[in-house]
Amino acid sequence: MRKLVLFFLIVAFMGYAVCSTEAAGVYDDLNPVVLKGADNAGIGAAATLFGELVVKNVEEITGGKFTIEYYPNGVQGNDQELQGLMLAGDLDFVICQTAQTVTFVPEVAIFDLPMVFAKYSASAIDTALNKSGFTESMNKAYQTKGMYCLRFLQGGTFRETTSNKPVRAIEDFNGLKIRTMENANHMAFWSVMGASPTPLPWSEVYISLQQGLIEAQENATDTCWGNKLHDVQKYLILTRHILYCNQFLVNSGKFDSLDPVYQTAFKEAVNKAAEVIEAQLTEIDATSRNNLVNGGMELIEFEASFVDEVLQKAASVYESIGKQIGEDLIKSLQDELTAADK
Repeated sequence: MRKLVLFFLIVAFMGYAVCSTEAAGVYDDLNPVVLKGADNAGIGAAATLFGELVVKNVEEITGGKFTIEYYPNGVQGNDQELQGLMLAGDLDFVICQTAQTVTFVPEVAIFDLPMVFAKYSASAIDTALNKSGFTESMNKAYQTKGMYCLRFLQGGTFRETTSNKPVRAIEDFNGLKIRTMENANHMAFWSVMGASPTPLPWSEVYISLQQGLIEAQENATDTCWGNKLHDVQKYLILTRHILYCNQFLVNSGKFDSLDPVYQTAFKEAVNKAAEVIEAQLTEIDATSRNNLVNGGMELIEFEASFVDEVLQKAASVYESIGKQIGEDLIKSLQDELTAADK
């Protein structure tokens, strides 16, 4: 038995040695590379898990020749600040949700369309975002602004609403004082819903809820749980209004300056990490939701007809975004989602 165990240990070691040697051989003649990346996500949120796994992957793939200094949880600034730092070359990549990218890449406003993803599976959404003609159109938009999007990370989960006021029907949004991000399309959406949107920096949300300056906010459940919003909010309302989607954005000049071998390794590290995290997102969402409920929040869900009710109210938002980015881009996304869902 001991001989058999020893045999397997030797085989495993030889396999590891071969992989390490192969990696070393490919990267031997290249200079070491160190990139800097950051996110502004909450502790334990998908963006941070994604970034940390990319760091691990790229180092393993390249045998330690390509490493990353990673700054999670907003230590380098908020999402807009991080993207500004990336475009200025002070950071090399950023992982962030889509709303704060609209300032830099107007076409990203397509992700602000209310309920556009609400009826589709994670698989269909992944195909539409990462493996389609729509992907190519978006890549061109990012590239003209000095960045590449290496991956859209999502798992068919959504930004939800928390509130200190019960919202059980669409009419209950009337007058709701809700915090939004600094995004005109988000504010327009909540306005047509009858709510009173108030843009606030994320750092001010908890105390504003605590003091009653606002009644509600909207975010992914892992962010709500990680920031202990159950201590200052009574209701978790499953509105599914905006896809919980993170972008992996990299400075295009920095990426282009990398040796092609490093570029391939970087993309491989990102895609491998995405596959792992995406497989966990449904469970992360469910666990975070349960934690919030167990922490004292009441869960409110809507009938399937709620989506169409919201779409009817949000028609003017679709029209406005269509004028900003072009109806053709919207149609491209909708067509790709429909095709992928068959």
